[in-house]
Amino acid sequence: QVQLVESGGGLVQAGGSLRLSCAASGRSFSLYDMGWYRQAPGKEREFVARISRSGGSTYYADSVEGRFTISRDNAKNTVYLQMNSLKPEDTATYYCNSPGASRWGQGTQVTVSS
Repeated sequence: QVQLVESGGGLVQAGGSLRLSCAASGRSFSLYDMGWYRQAPGKEREFVARISRSGGSTYYADSVEGRFTISRDNAKNTVYLQMNSLKPEDTATYYCNSPGASRWGQGTQVTVSS
């Protein structure tokens, strides 16, 4: 029901940083937990990070913990993913969504060169 648009991806060198944004056009954004997911070519979509409705609880995949930070601003209907110390294996299309949702948007491409 809610429309989500990811942005902020790009091409960066290993060790660099990017900040992804996910803007929701719906009117009930604050009612849902939100997560970031990623999918590299030939691989399954995988969980990256999740944040609770109020932003009070977060958790991360082991592969990104300590490097990535998820946050949200419910007043702006936006969830963010700050990515630091990027590695080539972080290269993927990144998606935001509520956990358990079955439909996915276009995502935003992150490419990390070595």
